[in-house]
Amino acid sequence: MSTNVLICDDSNLARKQVLRSLPENLSKNAQLATNGEEALAILRTQDIDVLFLDLTMPVIDGLGVLQTMKDESIKLPVFVISADVQPEMQSRVLDLGAAAFLRKPVQLNTLTENLQLHGFL
Repeated sequence: MSTNVLICDDSNLARKQVLRSLPENLSKNAQLATNGEEALAILRTQDIDVLFLDLTMPVIDGLGVLQTMKDESIKLPVFVISADVQPEMQSRVLDLGAAAFLRKPVQLNTLTENLQLHGFL
């Protein structure tokens, strides 16, 4: 069974870095979104199994995506990948339902550990 992945980040470089860090079983069915509005449109119309989400983006930021997902009962594991590593921000995204908060740029071993923890490997 394949896993449908969505990577949402306004930085093309960051999207590619996450995509390259994923194992093949996750990267082969990956879609990319450049902001929260695009991500929400995909989440509302397609079966996505896991979301990798940046926080600082135009149009709708990562917090807005998490809040909308909560409001609309869109349930799937969300791995927030952000350079905003303040404890308050980490607490906020976890309170909004994120599965994990990963420091940007994401380290391969940290990503692998979290994917294992959540049953994707």
